[in-house]
Formats: sequence, C-alpha cells, structure tokens
Amino acid sequence: MSLKTILNYSPNFYSTKRTPKQIKFIIFHYTGMKKESEAINRLTDINSNVSSHYLIKNNGEIVTIVPDLYIAWHAGVSFWKNNKSLNKNSIGIEISNPGHEFNYKKYSKKQILSILKLTKFLIKKYKIKSQNILGHSDVAPTRKNDPGEKFPWKYLSKHKIGYWHKLDNKILLKKRIIKTNESEKKLFFDNVFRIGYPKNMPKNFNINKVKYLRMITKSFQRRFRQEVINGLVDQECLIISQNLVKKLY
Repeated sequence: MSLKTILNYSPNFYSTKRTPKQIKFIIFHYTGMKKESEAINRLTDINSNVSSHYLIKNNGEIVTIVPDLYIAWHAGVSFWKNNKSLNKNSIGIEISNPGHEFNYKKYSKKQILSILKLTKFLIKKYKIKSQNILGHSDVAPTRKNDPGEKFPWKYLSKHKIGYWHKLDNKILLKKRIIKTNESEKKLFFDNVFRIGYPKNMPKNFNINKVKYLRMITKSFQRRFRQEVINGLVDQECLIISQNLVKKLY
C-alpha cells in the first residue's frame, strides 16, 4: 500500500531517528491560521519551532513535512494515560482550518477523504490502536481546542479510525443539560481519567482544580458530545463516559 504526498520538508525535528515500534499515537490538529499559505510557511520556518508530519490542505492534498521516523514538534506539553510529551511516540497531522480564532469552519469533504486515506495507511503501517487516535485538545486540554467540535470523530469511527460510543441519539437528547449530583460528577471524572485524559494539572499551570476540571470536560465534549461545549457535567456526558469505559475495558 503506497501513499502519494507532496514533499515540503520542515527543518523542525529532532535528528535522532526512532523505530517504527515507538510510533503509538496519531494526533490531529487544525492549523488555526487565516490563510493556508501562512500555515505552511509556519510549519516549515526554522524560527517557528513547530512542525508536523503531515498537512492536509483545503483541496485534500496531503503534504509530507517531517518523515515518520523523525520526531516532529506538534504536541508540545502533552499527557495521555501514563504517557508524557507525546511528540516522541506520535505522528502529528495538521489539517488546514482557520480554527476558533478565525471563523472556525467545517472540514471539507476532500479533507475528510484524505484524513481517511492517510490515517488508514498509518494505522496499518504502525499497528496503531483505535484508542490511540487522539486530538490535540485531548492531550493538552489546558492549552488547545483543536481539531475542535466540527472534526468528524463519529464518521471516522465508522471507518475504524478512533472510537465512539454506542448510545441512541434519542436517549442522549433526554439526558442533555440534566444536572448531575456530586457523586455522579465524581464517577464521570473517574471514567474520563480511565479513558486517558490527564488527571493532574501540568506543573506551573496557575489555575484552580475547578477550572481545570471544566477544561477537561470541554475537551471531552469536543470529542464525544460535540453539540454543546459548556464545560458542565450533565447526565448525557455521564452516560457517554460510562459507555466508552465499557467499550475500552
């Protein structure tokens, strides 16, 4: 199985090669810039200190920016389960999109087809598990919102990319915005941390625990309950978290 890409290499990577077995995660990002050309320039600028392995353009073209076996600089300070600094074990995929700061938009059909093609290729090549297909906001919930609530996680899961819950939409709507009590909230966070979201705040991050848990909740919602992103744990969030834990364990 081959993959056709455009080459536009970045100088921003670590020179030491890793082995294929070290690649365990795929992390999706959006570029978060007004113009696609600006995003490409930034990812390939030696002074930016950022890069990714791939960029998916608005027209669906796939650009190789850093070869897979080199560590690109895309995840930054990041955590998932017992893993820290996920750059060393992940492949980063940037998708051209202005993001929340610049009129966040839906991903195009051409982009989604390329996401499917590229990700399936990488999953097969590196034997990446479905639970290790993540978004930047999953691994850095205190800093990042991308790829955001318009990213087609549910659709991708139908093609064995990532995973999704198995709850009927009618049941979910009945539970939406219905309050939870303190023990239910505790159960939700226990579930979320079992899924992989970071339990502890990054060091030197100056916010209180309540605000941190709200950020974690928003990250969960952007991934698994995309219709309402409010940082509040309701009954819908709770039953989704329970369903996901059952699926994973």
